[in-house]
Amino acid sequence: MHEATVTIELNPREQRVWDRIRSRVKALPEPGVGSGFVDLLLLLPDLTVLLSRLLREPRVPWGSKLLATAGLVYVFSPVDAVPALFFGPIGLLDDLVVVAAALSALLNRVHPDVVRSHWSGQGDALDAIQRVTGWAEAQIAGSIQMVLGRLLRR
Repeated sequence: MHEATVTIELNPREQRVWDRIRSRVKALPEPGVGSGFVDLLLLLPDLTVLLSRLLREPRVPWGSKLLATAGLVYVFSPVDAVPALFFGPIGLLDDLVVVAAALSALLNRVHPDVVRSHWSGQGDALDAIQRVTGWAEAQIAGSIQMVLGRLLRR
């Protein structure tokens, strides 16, 4: 038995602003086609928009909204651990990690379908969040192992 895909298109006036911008930047590929470089560039704005939408969601507990607010404040703050002004696109990695970490923590208190209902990005929101946080954890663990290895050699 083959399942039919149901596509729901919103009236342009009913679409959210970021959804309209994103659709103009890049048309989504056919189902089953992998994400490309443009999707990677749009990941930080996608996750930031998701975090801001969840702030207005009544099903999100206020404690989680405080965490989301902290993540957004970091992203929009001119002070960064890795400033984009000096390091270019690499300077956006810390913002991406902070937003993904805030969303990951929020997922422990909010039903995944609530998160998915506010997602505008490519693919599944939970998969995107998990990939970013998994990558960040691997980088941090690798850095800690490298530092400990150097300290133990001395």
